[in-house]
Amino acid sequence: MQAPPEALEVRIDPALIAKYDLSGPRYTSYPTADRFIEAHNSGIHAKWLSLRGNDSAINAKPLSLYVHVPFCNTICFYCGCNKIATRDHGRSAKYLRYVAREVALTAEKLGGNRRVEQVHLGGGTPTFLSSEELRALMTTLGKHFELLPGEYAVEIDPRSADREKIETLAQLGFNRISVGVQDFDPTVQKAVNRIQSEEETEAVVRAARDNGMTSVNIDLIYGLPHQHVIGFHRTLDRVLAMQPDRIALYSYAHLPHAFKPQRRILDSTLPSPATKLQILRLATRRLMEAGYVYIGMDHFARPHDSLAVAARQGRLHRNFQGYSTQPDCDLVAFGISAISKVGPTYSQNVRTLDEYYDRLDRGDLPALRGIELTADDIVRRAVISSLMCQFELSIESIEIAHLINFREYFAPELERLKSFVEDGLIEMDSNWITVTPRGRMLVRAVAMVFDRYLQHDRDRARFSKVI
Repeated sequence: MQAPPEALEVRIDPALIAKYDLSGPRYTSYPTADRFIEAHNSGIHAKWLSLRGNDSAINAKPLSLYVHVPFCNTICFYCGCNKIATRDHGRSAKYLRYVAREVALTAEKLGGNRRVEQVHLGGGTPTFLSSEELRALMTTLGKHFELLPGEYAVEIDPRSADREKIETLAQLGFNRISVGVQDFDPTVQKAVNRIQSEEETEAVVRAARDNGMTSVNIDLIYGLPHQHVIGFHRTLDRVLAMQPDRIALYSYAHLPHAFKPQRRILDSTLPSPATKLQILRLATRRLMEAGYVYIGMDHFARPHDSLAVAARQGRLHRNFQGYSTQPDCDLVAFGISAISKVGPTYSQNVRTLDEYYDRLDRGDLPALRGIELTADDIVRRAVISSLMCQFELSIESIEIAHLINFREYFAPELERLKSFVEDGLIEMDSNWITVTPRGRMLVRAVAMVFDRYLQHDRDRARFSKVI
């Protein structure tokens, strides 16, 4: 084991970023969701749900649950999530009735234990739901699963979350919130159609603290239209004054061919690559000077936060919500476009409300597509996960766990890694592959070397840039 994460540095080298800032996946899964196939349908998903009971190791592990709430009052132009803009709050009542059907149908087919230590509400905007609807949703989950103490997280839009709603979430067991900010600059906010005051953001953070929530995350995005270094410096002043436990610093991926709302953003208003890099360097320096630990990719946390603790202890994982403190476990997901991970499979639900309602009206699980992992997928997933989460890879551990000769199995990949060694992004010896401080911001590029699908697919336009 190399140096503990709290001692790790991160260095931003403009020349290396220019060379390795490729388009590629964020590896919230491997294989990535673009590799899912429709031949992997609801029947296969149901089979693997039932097979959980045949594995004693699975019966010892708690589950993780995710619920996708797609509704938003307005569309943020930068957003690439599956969402529905509506002012009709009656639509959520119908949606929750069908989510309850999916939960019941899934629980009926589910083998193994139903103990849950991790719940995540994402969107869309989960706080689009009223307090009564949030209570009803958690009652539904509690009826079919054993909800144990653990990490209960929810994504918050301060424009739709008053103090009473935060109190409700705390009463329901939620102890972690992720607050969308992106940027406090009024010009930037207008350009992305997200007008949000500093005051309403502070009010949500204060309400979370007052109600005993143990972790507050704030999301920021760099690379948005009209952003510049001075303006983002002011945003950082305001965010740091709120003392969040975690900060996610995402790079804006401008993919208007894939996400229609982004067509409202003019290319001419986007900061230049040089300015975008300056903003990243500024933010990284300021966050680390303020005492935040660099976790990986775009995440920072205070040393006391559970994410930083998990990183120190080598327990960090990645799932569809990003970095996670929970050990690797089965994830059961509900709602449109939600992705479950059960055994060696991923299964994704249909993307539209009409399809979702139709499937459940017929008594079918709404899974549309997915993939069943091969032995090769599983070993590559382990390699990529270790690099992304620990910045290092024990060659011996992979050989023992997967019964391979690492250097023979990954001979082409090791050859491609030589340029990374020469450029100082990684170090390799007979036992370890270690990502250096220069390589940590570019760890996705390192992981991409082990992505068999990506090596056979040079059309990467659908992916975001590494930086």
